[in-house]
Amino acid sequence: MNVEVLQTTKIGRRKDFLTFFLTALFGASVNFFSQIVYRENLDYTFDTSVVLGYLTATVVSFVPTKVYAFSARQTGNTSREAVKFVAIALVAWAVQYFVSVGTLRWIATPLLPKVEIFWREKTSHVAGMGFSFLANYFGHKLLTFRSTGVYDRLRARTGRVS
Repeated sequence: MNVEVLQTTKIGRRKDFLTFFLTALFGASVNFFSQIVYRENLDYTFDTSVVLGYLTATVVSFVPTKVYAFSARQTGNTSREAVKFVAIALVAWAVQYFVSVGTLRWIATPLLPKVEIFWREKTSHVAGMGFSFLANYFGHKLLTFRSTGVYDRLRARTGRVS
């Protein structure tokens, strides 16, 4: 057994996760602070501000995720990756939305009624962001920036040639 190959693979996986974590931290910061702006300055409801914060972060984080997190800078598949990125983002958005709103309505508000609403909302939003992070990581790792062969099979089936 070649231990050097196993160690390199393990280091590569750690590096992938770390770079994804750092780009996700950037996206999460955009999400977190833009949600506050939407909620506090633009007077959107909590539910709507969570959606808008997530959408803002999704738009801003595609390029850093592609270039840095998964080293997919020169794949030549940016259009395909963007479509898959949006699909994964929609799933992760649903996760974030339902966890955030559910946590606020069924956990934070009933259990912490004396805590200021701002902090209940922030805590609930961060819980949703955490679960969304997991959905994003595994979705992008397994689908977005990886050649799955689905596109090539569909293209062959329809007889289209690039």
